[in-house]
Amino acid sequence: MDLSHSFKAYDVRGRIPDELNPDAVYRIGRAYAAWLKPRKVAVGRDIRESSEEVANALISGLTESGVDVVDIGLCGTECVYFATATLGLDGGIMVTASHNPSDYNGLKFVREQAKPVGGDTGLQEIRALAEAGQFGPSGKAGTTTEVDIKPAWRDHVLSYVEVDKLRPVSIVCNAGNGGAGLYVDLLEDKLPFRFTKIHHEADGTFPNGVPNPMIEENREVTARHVRLARADIGIAFDGDFDRCFFFDEEGRFVDGYYIVGLLAGTFLEKHKGAPIVHDPRVVWNTLHAVRAAGGRPVQCKSGHAFMKACMRKADAIYGGEMSGHHYFREFAYCDSGMIPWVILAQHLSRTGLKLSTLVEERMQMFPSSGEFNRRVGDSAAALEAARRRYQPGAVKIENVDGLSVEHTRWRFNLRASNTEPLIRLNVESRGEPTLMAEKRDEILELLDTFGGV
Repeated sequence: MDLSHSFKAYDVRGRIPDELNPDAVYRIGRAYAAWLKPRKVAVGRDIRESSEEVANALISGLTESGVDVVDIGLCGTECVYFATATLGLDGGIMVTASHNPSDYNGLKFVREQAKPVGGDTGLQEIRALAEAGQFGPSGKAGTTTEVDIKPAWRDHVLSYVEVDKLRPVSIVCNAGNGGAGLYVDLLEDKLPFRFTKIHHEADGTFPNGVPNPMIEENREVTARHVRLARADIGIAFDGDFDRCFFFDEEGRFVDGYYIVGLLAGTFLEKHKGAPIVHDPRVVWNTLHAVRAAGGRPVQCKSGHAFMKACMRKADAIYGGEMSGHHYFREFAYCDSGMIPWVILAQHLSRTGLKLSTLVEERMQMFPSSGEFNRRVGDSAAALEAARRRYQPGAVKIENVDGLSVEHTRWRFNLRASNTEPLIRLNVESRGEPTLMAEKRDEILELLDTFGGV
């Protein structure tokens, strides 16, 4: 069996049934058990039409390998992290394809303490065992127990705020017909906030488009409802709600870069001197915000496996990526799509400030291009050409994640995609949006000579 199309850099994903089917998932479950040798594992699933069948095949593979399964049912990826860590399990697997189209599904793996399983941490070993059918003796079959972790999860999320001190905040919530709606409802019962809910009902066919707020055309419906409701804030989720995205009171999308600095500041109010982990794509605003609040910035390669490892090593209170992933020490150093908006809503409630007020000055101080993708024939050659062109006069050059070149007034990061023949560009400046735009266009023009569009 060839599983090369479905095993990605950080997880398993494929079209149902030609790239991923119950037989393949059963074998992957057996392979995971043979590789990790766990005694008890959490299994959760998203709301896709194929997820129950995929989860059943996975559970069969695990139990036939002698593994006891804790079935936590319909949930988000963060719930598997939470169950694995808080129940003291040996691992966890989430059935999800996140923001991919409805005919896709996949698997995300963790081991004990919700530590990630990825390309450098076991995923390819699992693939090799699954393809070869090398599972070892089954022995005594494992058991399956259904466990409702929602009450404990809700209590944990609410522990990040002082519920009795919250004042009403008006929130537009776009669940994208993914799994977020049910879990927002659980929190709503305990919060004084007013919610306007759109695309709230779980529907695995995604009738309103794939739940991916990173796609610009997907943002307008949230923005429009924020304006119509005269809401204080808008929130949109991806399919398995491990990421959340924010809109200010005018319906303007707020780049995740500026949310990182804002959330870091809220944590540092109570945890002076604490480490804050950030990715290297755009950094100046985060560095400034963290240092101004008395924190210690720690740079880490982007990607959840790397970020979680850095979080643990630094014992960071919080970490964030511009892509909408936010990590929390008390959440087993894992990412959550629910904790960020609860914290940010409390901040608005407590200060009475508008979200635009909180981020606008930062956006003027450190304007950012956002991420631009270019398809190239030779990523290494394109990176080297950018290095040669922009190295003269640079004050710092780093290779933490791709190529970062820093000049006095502007900097950029170029990194190759792990899964596609793409190069991703981010540019920022110190208070000079025109300079930032000029350099962005200049670098994109250079990349286009390597086969870009």
